[in-house]
Amino acid sequence: MRNKAILISLIFYAVLATSAFGETVSGIITMDFDLSHHATGKEVQLWIPYPVSDKNQNISKVNIDGDYTEAAVYTDKAHKTPMLFVRWEKNATSRKLNFSFNAKRDEVSQSNFPIGITAWNPADYEIYLSATRLGPIDGEVKKLAEEITQGKTSVLAKAKAIYDWTVDNTYRNPDTRGCGFGDVCRLLKNPGGKCTDISSIYVALARASGVPAREVFGIRMGKKAAQNISTWQHCWAEFFLPSYGWVSVDPADVRKMMLVQNLKLSDEKVIESREYFWGGIDPYRIKLGEGRDLTLNPAQHGEPVNYLMYPFAQVGEHTIDWLDPASFKYTINFNRLSED
Repeated sequence: MRNKAILISLIFYAVLATSAFGETVSGIITMDFDLSHHATGKEVQLWIPYPVSDKNQNISKVNIDGDYTEAAVYTDKAHKTPMLFVRWEKNATSRKLNFSFNAKRDEVSQSNFPIGITAWNPADYEIYLSATRLGPIDGEVKKLAEEITQGKTSVLAKAKAIYDWTVDNTYRNPDTRGCGFGDVCRLLKNPGGKCTDISSIYVALARASGVPAREVFGIRMGKKAAQNISTWQHCWAEFFLPSYGWVSVDPADVRKMMLVQNLKLSDEKVIESREYFWGGIDPYRIKLGEGRDLTLNPAQHGEPVNYLMYPFAQVGEHTIDWLDPASFKYTINFNRLSED
């Protein structure tokens, strides 16, 4: 009888749940790599985040061209994150690659969330409830999470309380290198950073509260006809809501708008933005993957990779700094496509 009641509840909430689609953006993403300037004598390996189609985006017309020895698409074992792997043999004097694809992304507005407590099995979402190297869920993180969610009993109420706390208590630090490293213990002492940092705070606090959560790694698309988007990587977060599915949240974009426009939390634009990014996602972004502490496929040399949002390369056993254009030469360009 109880199982029948749960089934009826699931069907009811599935009917209520909506993911309204608004604006759509389409474009061609072109990535050009040249690692020829590195000395010969060592094998060079390159891993690139590889986008795939899902209910919110469509990836098509993939093209891979270059003078590589080997190229293939794989996924890691833990998170199934797709990646394009490219290898040049140790005596190669030219190491060039062109990778392009068409992307069509929908704006999504998630709403009509189920209210109350729904039966679900946390064991099914163990990977999204576990600690990572830089995102612990015990100690000070657990203590803070309990303070934020005190009196909250449902997944939705806890997720919303953590979202509001993250928006209210973090800030965007423009001096942060890249998108940040997501070192939660350091960030709780000084909660300033960029998108990976702020999203990682949200995810760690959510997991510490028993709410399945994950970072989503991607790249923004341009708003002009043609733009260089080499440094436009972006990270946001999702939490899993039983009887509904994964819900997007982006407190980092709220804090970015506040910095860029010099706004306060009480300003009307900020209030609107924080409401929008609670379940809303603009169409100017492509999801590339997810997962922290990755063992790439084929496996890289050395320690796990913190996340795969930027291209990752190794010359022999040495990892190239993906944020140093002098040693890691690549460009990513966006060209808008008409919706006609």
